[in-house]
Amino acid sequence: MATALNGKLVTVFGGSGFVGRHVVQALAKRGYRVRAAVRRPDLAAHLQPLGVPGQIMAVQANLRYRWSVERAVEGADAVVNCVGILFASGKQSFEAVQTFGPRAIAEAARGAGLSAVTHVSAIGADPESPASYARTKAEGEAGILDTLPDSVILRPSIVFGPEDDFFNKFAGMARLAPALPLIGGGTTQFQPVYVCDVAEAVALSVDGALSRGTVYELGGPEIRTFKQCLELMLEITGRRRLLALIPFPVASVMGKIMQVLPVPPLTADQVELLKTDNVVSKAAIDEKRTLEGIGVEPATLAAILPTYLGRFSEHGQYDTYRTD
Repeated sequence: MATALNGKLVTVFGGSGFVGRHVVQALAKRGYRVRAAVRRPDLAAHLQPLGVPGQIMAVQANLRYRWSVERAVEGADAVVNCVGILFASGKQSFEAVQTFGPRAIAEAARGAGLSAVTHVSAIGADPESPASYARTKAEGEAGILDTLPDSVILRPSIVFGPEDDFFNKFAGMARLAPALPLIGGGTTQFQPVYVCDVAEAVALSVDGALSRGTVYELGGPEIRTFKQCLELMLEITGRRRLLALIPFPVASVMGKIMQVLPVPPLTADQVELLKTDNVVSKAAIDEKRTLEGIGVEPATLAAILPTYLGRFSEHGQYDTYRTD
């Protein structure tokens, strides 16, 4: 906890989300005042304990409406965008949130006199990708850099932490299902990165410690396949489950059926993403555009997963600490 505020105000779009709340905390610890720009400020009360009284304030903003973005940016010394979606829902389309939204933020920041923003994107962002998620992530990056070329882009691999939508999802499935799906055989490679390490990279960018106009790729210290991630989760939770191979064509059909649900467990777009490895590139490593390159030692899965997956154990979280 910061003992004194430094007087600078940072607007964090998506500040109440999984990555955003950790970014808010990292900035608050440094003494920044934080304005969390979210669609539902009434659901952002959990941010208040992350700072001292009066340090963190939630304001309403929707990336689809420029006036709300401009209002959220007004008077800020720095701007961070953590908004992203895993599936489209109603008006919250990939194009609206991940293409239009980032450009609107950059244009509002430029209008407020700022020369750069910090934008959290994703490894795999590709303007030619058949997956809407990856394609719009790339379009969002382009919108940011076209408007404010000095901006910093952070591309994490799959992010893990207490509120993640990967390990928690499959651990929850393992409670009830006799088998877990290995989409495409489970050979897709990930480089899972701890959410607090991503937040630290964002804070360093706000501090001005990262190179302007640069794209950083953030991955953890180990590369694991989809199958190995599930096996580690099962080991930590003490459960035995079959791992069922589901070929990509079958998974795509399943995704098309499931994506009509309010919160789909799988979409066809997500299946498309799994056809490409999600790891830090050799170029980023060589050019030190990585966590290690900016002086952050990334946490391991083995060190962090047991701290929050224990509740999925057969006898609950306290089973993790039994010695008999």
